[in-house]
Amino acid sequence: MERRPFGQGGPEVPILGIGTWMMEQDSRPDAVRAIRRALELGMTHLDTAEMYGTGRVEEIVGEAIRGIREKVYLVSKVLPSNASFQGTLQACEKSLRRLGTDRLDCYLLHWPGSHPLAETIRAFEKLRTDGKVRSYGVSNFDVKGMEEAVSIAGPGRIACNQVLYNLAERTVEHAVLPWCQKHGVAVVAYSPVCAQRFPESDPLRDLAAARGATPRQLALAYLLAQPSVFAIPKTSNLAHLEENAGSASLRLSPSERSRIDAAFPRGPWRGLATA
Repeated sequence: MERRPFGQGGPEVPILGIGTWMMEQDSRPDAVRAIRRALELGMTHLDTAEMYGTGRVEEIVGEAIRGIREKVYLVSKVLPSNASFQGTLQACEKSLRRLGTDRLDCYLLHWPGSHPLAETIRAFEKLRTDGKVRSYGVSNFDVKGMEEAVSIAGPGRIACNQVLYNLAERTVEHAVLPWCQKHGVAVVAYSPVCAQRFPESDPLRDLAAARGATPRQLALAYLLAQPSVFAIPKTSNLAHLEENAGSASLRLSPSERSRIDAAFPRGPWRGLATA
């Protein structure tokens, strides 16, 4: 599995990982099995959040990584409603208990909220100094928010910005993605496989057939071709998991990228989602 730096001066992290949003709706044994299989396939970037299943997903993740914590690049997120200075410290402690670990590799603010960002980042810095988190970042931030975060934290401190990014939602390419690339901030694509079913007439299906691949694999390969992008597709389906893993080695030609661009135009800038 290809790796690239996760943020400015950050560790090398697999470009493809596994997300866990709504995994509480899956059977717990299936979810645990999927996470463990993802790790076996080299998809060791594992993303979760206190919001997911109101903590239940972090417990599932904790079960899945028990005894193999050192193999995982583990990310979780604090809810904006909890992101005061003291609230962030408390939320992190609760996440660590549910995950069965003593530290996170990266801790994110899930989306901008009402608590002053400076207080959240002050808490992140304390957690980093105390060894509870190794790095920190944000999610669902636009360029203005990123500029504020970097102005507070300082250059090189914000490891990543996790955003909605897939072929059906490419608006981050207008400003957010270029800004993050310029400033050494990793961009983590959540929901990176668009929800459409890839109908028979879809150009992506035709391209995939010509490559001996699947539409899902091409959709992921398109995003991963960006030098600072990571993707964390969620699935508890082992067949989909194996399919996702196969996308990491696909390289699209300029003509293939042009055809995908034409089929999935980026559309006008509308701002970022906050899910």
